[in-house]
Amino acid sequence: MKRLFATLLAMTMALSLAACGAKEETPAAPAASSAPAAASSAAESEPAELSGDLILYSSCAESDLDAVITAFNEKYPDIYVEVVNGSAGELTTRLAGEAANPVADVVWGGMADSDGDRYSDIFEAWVSEHDAENMPGYSTKNGLYSMEHLSTVVFCVNEELEAQLGLEIDSYEDLLDPALKGQILTADPNSSSSAWNNLNNIMAVYGTDTDEAWAYIEKLMPNLVVAGSSSACFKSVQQGEYVVGLTYEDGAVILQKDGATNIRLQYPVEGTSATAFGTALVKNGPNPENGKALVDFLCSAEGQNRISELQEGTMRWTNSGWVAPEGAWLQPTSEIKWVERDVEYMTENKDAILEHWNELWAQVMGG
Repeated sequence: MKRLFATLLAMTMALSLAACGAKEETPAAPAASSAPAAASSAAESEPAELSGDLILYSSCAESDLDAVITAFNEKYPDIYVEVVNGSAGELTTRLAGEAANPVADVVWGGMADSDGDRYSDIFEAWVSEHDAENMPGYSTKNGLYSMEHLSTVVFCVNEELEAQLGLEIDSYEDLLDPALKGQILTADPNSSSSAWNNLNNIMAVYGTDTDEAWAYIEKLMPNLVVAGSSSACFKSVQQGEYVVGLTYEDGAVILQKDGATNIRLQYPVEGTSATAFGTALVKNGPNPENGKALVDFLCSAEGQNRISELQEGTMRWTNSGWVAPEGAWLQPTSEIKWVERDVEYMTENKDAILEHWNELWAQVMGG
């Protein structure tokens, strides 16, 4: 089925999210309270035939979208999928502006488990029945998102520039080297789920909202440059503009899959963690049955295994029935040191933490 990829605000955004291992080896689930029951579920019987339009708003990489739509159209060949790309912040702002006359049916990408119910005005209180099949700790936290993939924090390192500086960048402490001033790229945690994901991991390593964590962040800030998009944090590094990008593994690993040999994915030796990301049904969207079909497909073991096969294992999924394909590009979870993040605290205190970040950024960069 042909697909149409539209670009939001004339920006190429990519944010895919991902991180969790194969079925038999999974990262530790983040500390979190039990998920609330959704107002309704996908338990009702699926329509025998579906056709027509489906408008998908997504912050995910085009290659991931292509795999999803290809797999989805194998099952639903008569549904025409149109994609609007943008960052998570842009898309939720757009959805809020369209609330009186919704355009989109589904959002995929950028919907993190730490969002709480902040977007309850724009998403239906509905989740896929397959959400209950997820590995422990990775089911819905708000009854709005059907959780389906994980995003693992990594450093994307340009090995050529690293060698020129005589550095070996393996840890958070290595990022504080004065030689890296203005050489570490991050997105804006106020609008980017990938940057918020990275901030979460720093808190997981140094202590959630502790003096130690904020002291580290203050020392790191002079070395940071804030990018306009999440994808820049791996693309600009691969292009030689920066030494390090604070990013997510599946975005960077696609560059390696496509032939990039000058970058590596470095999991911080202090530990890394995964944010669960979900897909959501837009409230009063124009094609709700088609939207539910896509959400169910994304959350099912059938869908995740087929998509993963098409991706060649560049994304980690949450369904306990998902198995990483042979020759997957992502590093096995057994080879990664995992740390737990306090999802509940970070959700409840997100606004205050971002306010602290913004004040500290203004102070450090203004000084």
